[in-house]
Amino acid sequence: MTSHASERPRARNLGLPFPGKAGPFNAITDVAGIEVGYSTVVSDSSISGRGPARTGVTTILPRGRTGPLRAPVWAGFHSLNGNGEMTGTHWIKEAGYFTGPIGITNTHSLGTVHQSILQWMIRRPDTGVEPYKFMLPVVGETCDAYLNDMDAFHVTSAHVTEALDTAASGFLAEGNVGGGTGMICFEFKGGTGTSSRVIELLGASYTVGCLVQANFGIRPLLKILGVPVGEHLTDNRLWAGEQGSIIAVVATDAPLMPTQLERLARRAGLGIGRTGTPSGDGSGDLCLAFSTANLTMSESAAAPAVGDLAFLPNNRLDILFEATAQAVEEAIINALVAAEPMVGRENRSVAAIDHDAVKAVMRNYRRLKA
Repeated sequence: MTSHASERPRARNLGLPFPGKAGPFNAITDVAGIEVGYSTVVSDSSISGRGPARTGVTTILPRGRTGPLRAPVWAGFHSLNGNGEMTGTHWIKEAGYFTGPIGITNTHSLGTVHQSILQWMIRRPDTGVEPYKFMLPVVGETCDAYLNDMDAFHVTSAHVTEALDTAASGFLAEGNVGGGTGMICFEFKGGTGTSSRVIELLGASYTVGCLVQANFGIRPLLKILGVPVGEHLTDNRLWAGEQGSIIAVVATDAPLMPTQLERLARRAGLGIGRTGTPSGDGSGDLCLAFSTANLTMSESAAAPAVGDLAFLPNNRLDILFEATAQAVEEAIINALVAAEPMVGRENRSVAAIDHDAVKAVMRNYRRLKA
């Protein structure tokens, strides 16, 4: 079982001056009710002659384990580049919502995680919520095949259950944890990262939180707060061409319509772009946004003939757009800063980003105090 508390420094601990006001956890869990769980799978023993495990699964429960699990969550989806998979998005595009937990894992374990979430949900009947005839879990993936033997199917139903049963609020571990365990970002060790922003809008306070599984980018393109850090940190290169993927999940307690949440998901793409990637052909860059507001318990025949939906005006959403881009950008850098070096299959080694080297570059560009 993986601790949910982060033991590594975060980007702000290095003095990086990210804009915006973060929540108390600076995590997606700053949105009330959201819980995150991990199962990290690291082993050097082979399965059926296959290679080592450097993988895992991350789960996000929009309403927590004790909340109405099957209550719809309004959502929007955006594909910045579609060389990847996120299940359930056709229904999100059609109906504007999803139900149940979100899972994030490696490419070849997507089916296992999808089925295991269904099994977990079936074992936990919701009181007060109309039973659904079917469920379409949202599960996203990125490829960890450089360090992990994906063909060994190391992630099992037990790991998914662990990630769901241990999901909690509060501070979150980052880097080599959960689905991000074997991921690589800008040719450094990458993985799981999170951040949040608190904004004031029309007399109310709202939170935008983000969690990413960062597995994309090539070194020369890496930018941190606009500084071309990757041009200066040239050691331990891995490849020449853009590859990999990122899953970005954005959550908010602001009342938004599904069309507005799709707009928020697009702004997650801007946060990804701020780190320097052009979202290359081989990268699956998939963005999901959801709101915990407008709780609807049932679509049964007993439901009101006309429902009410609260939402903010479109022409006042700019501050939410900026908060989303800021949170996604910082979450990616948090994943880089928190990650530790890793040796995986075939003794392949991936270095972690050097904190002192990053600070030195940022000072040279006058983005960090001496």
